[in-house]
Amino acid sequence: MYCIQVDVVFLLDGSYKMQEGVQSIRDFLGQFAEHLAIGPEKAHLAVIQYSDKPTTVFLLNTYTSKGDVMAEVRNINLKGGRPLNTGEALDYVKNYVFTSTSGSRLVEGIPQILILLSGGKSEDDVLVPSQRLKAAGIVIFTVGVKDADEAEMQSIAHSPNQAFMLREFSDLSPVKQQLLSTQFAQVRSQEQTKLVETVASDGNMRDIVFLLDGSDNTRKGFPAIRDFLYKMIENFYVEQKKDRVAVIQYSNVAVANFYLNSFLRKEDMLNSVRGLSHKGGRPLNTGAALKFVKENVFTSSSGSRYMDGVKQILILLSSGRSRDNVDEPASALKEFGVLVVGIGTKSSDSRELHNISHDSSFVLTVSELIELPEIQQQLLSTMTRAIVQVPTKTPTKWASRKDIVFVLDGSDGTRSGFPAMRDFVEGILEKIKLEKDRDRVSVVQYSREPGVHFYFNTYRAKKDIVNTVRGLKHKGGRPLNTGAALQYVIDNVFTASSGCRRLEGVPQLLILLSGGRSFDNVDTPAAALKELGVKVFAIGTRSSDSREMQRISQDPSHAMSVSDFTDLPSIQQQLLSSVETVVVGDVVFLLDGSDGTRSGFPAMRDFVQRVVEKLTVEENRDRVSVVQYSREPEANFYLNTYTTKENVVDAVTGLRHKGGRPLNTGAALQYVRDNVFTASSGSRRLDGVPQLLILLSGGRSFDNVDTPAAALKELGVRVFGIGTRSSDKREMQRISQDPSYALSVSEFTDLPSIQQQLLSSVEAVVVEVTSESPTVLGIKDVVFLLDGSDGTRSGFPAMRDFVQRVVEKFTVEENRDRVSVVQYSREPENHFNLNTYTTKEDIVATIEGIRHKGGRPLNTGAALQHVRDNVFNASSGSRHLEGVPQILILLNGGRSFDNVNTPASALKKLGVKVFAVGTRSSDIRELQKISYNPRFALSVSEFTDLPNVQQQLMSALEIQVLSRAPSRDVVFLLDGSDGTRAGFPAMRDFVQRVVETLAVDENKDRVALVQYSRDPAAQFYLNTFNTKDDIVNTVRGLRHKGGRPLNTGAALQYVRDNIFTASSGSRSLQGIPQMLILLSGGRSNDNVDVSASALKESGVLIFGIGTRNSSREVERIVTDPSYSQSVSEFTDIARVQEMTKETQIFQSGFPKSNVDLFSLLFHIRLVDKSIARKDVVFLLDGSDGTRSGFPAMRDFVQRVVEKLTVEENRDRVSVVQYSREPEANFYLNTYTTKENVVDAVTGLRHKGGRPLNTGAALQYVRDNVFTASSGSRRLDGVPQLLILLSGGRSFDNVDTPAAALKELGVKVFAIGTRSSDSREMQRISQDPSQAMSVSDFTDLPSIQQQLLSSVETVVVGVTTETPTVLGKFHRSLIAEKCRGYHKIPVKQCLSRISQTFRASSSNCYPLWKQWLLELLQKPQQF
Repeated sequence: MYCIQVDVVFLLDGSYKMQEGVQSIRDFLGQFAEHLAIGPEKAHLAVIQYSDKPTTVFLLNTYTSKGDVMAEVRNINLKGGRPLNTGEALDYVKNYVFTSTSGSRLVEGIPQILILLSGGKSEDDVLVPSQRLKAAGIVIFTVGVKDADEAEMQSIAHSPNQAFMLREFSDLSPVKQQLLSTQFAQVRSQEQTKLVETVASDGNMRDIVFLLDGSDNTRKGFPAIRDFLYKMIENFYVEQKKDRVAVIQYSNVAVANFYLNSFLRKEDMLNSVRGLSHKGGRPLNTGAALKFVKENVFTSSSGSRYMDGVKQILILLSSGRSRDNVDEPASALKEFGVLVVGIGTKSSDSRELHNISHDSSFVLTVSELIELPEIQQQLLSTMTRAIVQVPTKTPTKWASRKDIVFVLDGSDGTRSGFPAMRDFVEGILEKIKLEKDRDRVSVVQYSREPGVHFYFNTYRAKKDIVNTVRGLKHKGGRPLNTGAALQYVIDNVFTASSGCRRLEGVPQLLILLSGGRSFDNVDTPAAALKELGVKVFAIGTRSSDSREMQRISQDPSHAMSVSDFTDLPSIQQQLLSSVETVVVGDVVFLLDGSDGTRSGFPAMRDFVQRVVEKLTVEENRDRVSVVQYSREPEANFYLNTYTTKENVVDAVTGLRHKGGRPLNTGAALQYVRDNVFTASSGSRRLDGVPQLLILLSGGRSFDNVDTPAAALKELGVRVFGIGTRSSDKREMQRISQDPSYALSVSEFTDLPSIQQQLLSSVEAVVVEVTSESPTVLGIKDVVFLLDGSDGTRSGFPAMRDFVQRVVEKFTVEENRDRVSVVQYSREPENHFNLNTYTTKEDIVATIEGIRHKGGRPLNTGAALQHVRDNVFNASSGSRHLEGVPQILILLNGGRSFDNVNTPASALKKLGVKVFAVGTRSSDIRELQKISYNPRFALSVSEFTDLPNVQQQLMSALEIQVLSRAPSRDVVFLLDGSDGTRAGFPAMRDFVQRVVETLAVDENKDRVALVQYSRDPAAQFYLNTFNTKDDIVNTVRGLRHKGGRPLNTGAALQYVRDNIFTASSGSRSLQGIPQMLILLSGGRSNDNVDVSASALKESGVLIFGIGTRNSSREVERIVTDPSYSQSVSEFTDIARVQEMTKETQIFQSGFPKSNVDLFSLLFHIRLVDKSIARKDVVFLLDGSDGTRSGFPAMRDFVQRVVEKLTVEENRDRVSVVQYSREPEANFYLNTYTTKENVVDAVTGLRHKGGRPLNTGAALQYVRDNVFTASSGSRRLDGVPQLLILLSGGRSFDNVDTPAAALKELGVKVFAIGTRSSDSREMQRISQDPSQAMSVSDFTDLPSIQQQLLSSVETVVVGVTTETPTVLGKFHRSLIAEKCRGYHKIPVKQCLSRISQTFRASSSNCYPLWKQWLLELLQKPQQF
């Protein structure tokens, strides 16, 4: 028996002509296996069959015991088939069998043997495939029988004497013995050789970079360069723990073909080398290329292991003299510890090569490039000699710029260890670049009190800093107050005046060396440092408190420990490595899943997986999301779905191609902005975590990408675009953060070639933005009103710091954010107004210098009136007249001595959003009355706890700024047929006047216009213009389209499919009301009902104006008959906007007004926020798995219903139960009282059944419950809510019906148990944050309030989110239009309004009637 380690693959001709010898083949295989010791650490066998196509019988890792192999081979049947394609089969075993995933141990140096058994001549080429196998180190034996071609067998075999020719199948047995006895002796020899080589190379790992001259001069010789490179790599030990190789080409610039970490398998690397193309270009800039490899290749991110002491080798192959200077970059490489070997030709500059190389013995020359094989052995010897003779340096590379503060324990307890601390600091200084625009250092020593030795801006020269550190004297003193020292550096060192560059985005580091436990509190200042963005590293001794060190540090892993300070050198490298670690942030991959990327999708998936492998995926480190898109985007998982790298990688591995067309990249970009880069989806943007989007696109977008790309950049997202040759390169550049971030590959299979380039760019971006302060979006005027009375003296520094930190989050510029600070006690005092400063630096510096005012009593009312009258005005810089949000943030530490109600009301009336933050000494009810909304009143125990509410305040601020005004998407659809030629100017003027009433802005109202006759044509889309002037100017220039016949149905369908879409600027998925205004002058020649219904079904509210020729048809098209108006001719349309003169409701006692009937209709359909109505459907899992939990589900539904206002015109409730099939227990219009609903719920019985088909149930409620016939008031703008209680994973697909519900505007809340699939619940829910979980249904009471709060938020806080709702009834608008109308008798007014609006048939009429009655009776309240 042969006890050797070997991988043997049998490749069997299974064609028809071999059928007669099947038993002989079985015996041959069985006898062969019988003589080998088969096992995990011994011999491995595989069998492959082929005829026209190869197929696997079993692989090298399929069986690990001889018995299993013997049983399999004894039952082999030949596959049959023709013709015989041996070449294809050889390629197959190389690419799919001799691989690590199939069990090959090639990378471990285990001998690889292929035994080919063939009975005929191949129909395809065998030479090239066999050469590839040999080049990969595989030894081939061939056995030919019957009609096999001897010359072919010999050409395939490793050598001619390893080809065996047989007349009959019965001759196989002797060949078996010959193979085992004679040929496997070579394997034993190989094993011995391998053992010797392994011993010789043990521990001698190398990072080898080839820098190849790819200029025009080497075009003819490049094939020789490529072959030389290939042969060299064949001699390396390409394994993760041994040799790594990178290849760079250069001419005028350098380009990486692959990096040190691009390939971990030799075969992959050789394949890449085989495909290398000549770069070309001129001139030859060798100096720039040397600099490139130092800065971009010999780095940790590119796979260099220089920090681990691995030998760094550069092999330069140059065939000409450099046009630039090589001396400085060559010296830098040598200083860095890189060993440079230079290879030149007769065209090279010999002196230049000697200067670049390590020394003269490392310079090799050839006359021509074709002679490179002659020096191959010499180069290998030189590299071996280098490992033995040349010592390895371990260089250290830190970030490009940083501010570092050393805080040293100078107390009595560290007297003996202080010299070691001083030496340690000096050692760190030697590793960093102390220059004016690079690193800056400060040193602070402390015991009872802290003292600074020098600030960031004290010294500019490294020698001055080092000399000062060398001269440091021990401070002495007790006790040890570490907390005070940390606070000191916050207040005195991390400031602009001390040279700190935090506001410029430079990373801030604090390195604490402490030899004992602190006598004061360290938690508050440590938290403040982290809040400030300072990375804290704490180093303690055995006398220190290790938990205290961990609490102080940025991360517990950043707390290090030594026995004594004399041991500090042992952790120096650990500290340097920790400092170098970069947290990438929140990374979203947006993948083109359209039909055009089907073949390339596996490569995209592998690319994402490899990039994720480079990240540190943890809860508080990197987060990842993946979104796929084609026509519509779809999130595979969100940033908060997974918290471990393993889970992310598993999810990526399981990704399936989405498919679909066309490719709407614009809509996908908008989707990730609105649905993924949000706090609810796990984004930490507001916490200052970098936001990155990596787009992989394989084609040109069919929709507009510019607006959503700009919106992402405005949000602070860094976008990287990767395209293929089918993509639009300029489109990729426009989408990307910077054109240099747009990368390109020929096919997605080439993605590995740009992986390192992407990672390097990402790292550069993260270093750039890590310390950036995130901004609250939008323009705003913010006034801080600070309680400076005697009662806040001790807390005032914390108030001041809080204001400073909040300001850090703003974008302070002339046309962006403005800030003012006012302090008050008895009297208020302005520190500066909104127009005093225009830079963040000036504001922060002024805030740092603010002193406590003092005084009593506390007159908050007077202070509020002061800021209203003297700060929120134009002369002080307020822009409230320009519509800029006005924000007041009050920090208050006590109850006011004067009245606050009147001035607080005056501020709210002015439109100021007031946020109040108080302490336990404040009157919380007083703060709630002052605040714009009681929810805007926040509370802390002491002002030192302000950091705890900072994020809550920032989130509320952002919501207020972004949602400061109602928004609408308005589309005008104009009849441009021949019949409206005369009336078209009037139609154009009408559109212009309506647009004048809108608040046109990207985040407010958007407008589109379509003209149609036979065919529709878009004049401009919803995202074409974002200013009113641009729209008005375009409308003025409109020309009549002309044409016939009039196809209104086709035009309605066109706007549904092409205008009310995300790519055209529609914000329906964000809950923005969608409105269509149709002006039609004739009867349509096609059917309008289907397309009109489709628009209504998708949530679009349709208004229409018709003439005497079209009025009836327009009534059918509009959402409600009351939404239509009729004129005799369009020339009369002006009268619709002159109802002050035409309509009786504005007679006698009503002042003249420019309000018109159509505009009032336009706004009256906005549902009043004060009348909260909702349709609530409970969908209950009634399957067998919930039998025991059903009583708890029933009780939960009952308790929730108790909280609703169930009445005809208020809340409605339906309950549906499901298992295999859904079943409605009652509909939305079955009961009209709460008592009846509760009784029905109490009587519910468990349905039972299996399996659980949640998808079918979701589709059922969409089609059968959320309908008008079942009582749904969706088309009336009433919020539609679905509450799903599910106790298991669905057996059918839930994604499509869930998406259909969301498209319909239904807000879905999903509640699951531990038996449910949490990701499924998140996908079903409207938002991942609306997916809740309990252990069992008996725990439902624990999340009842959470559900009710979420429901209230949806219905009251963001009612306009529902796509089917036109919007909210804006009280201030109506109050403004109707001010003074109360002089007319109320009944008469209502009667006239009712008659004029023809709204008595509308479900909305009672609502606005009720409110209007309230308005007319008490107008002063509005």
